[in-house]
Amino acid sequence: MADKVEFELVSPEKLLVSQPVHMVVVPGAEGFLGVLPGHAPMIVTVKPGIIDIYANDMATITQRIFVAGGFCEVTATRVTILAEEAAELDTVRGLDRATLEKQMGDLSEDLALAKSDVERAAIEGKLAVLQAKLDVQTATLH
Repeated sequence: MADKVEFELVSPEKLLVSQPVHMVVVPGAEGFLGVLPGHAPMIVTVKPGIIDIYANDMATITQRIFVAGGFCEVTATRVTILAEEAAELDTVRGLDRATLEKQMGDLSEDLALAKSDVERAAIEGKLAVLQAKLDVQTATLH
């Protein structure tokens, strides 16, 4: 088995990461997914949260990236994430908290007025992204 897996993170704007890594931890819809070389093939939904990249060894996170959701394809030699939105943690931490909280309040009002399940689901997805951004700002991250 190889000692690294190729990792690619693609947002709608650009290719953000393309490098061999020891491990990637992805916030999957069913829980966090740690991907090592030789992993079983799968496709999973990515929920809003933080991707941890272990590029040099298995003990040290070398990069952390916020994603707003998307899809992750895993093979034995490659991990590809197609993210709806992605940003370095410092960018998310730099967002104005009051603005995020106002947006959450506005969306909560919209949710109460939603007329269909599709509209409700779209608003709930936006709320989940905003909540994840707020969580990044308040969390003590290593």
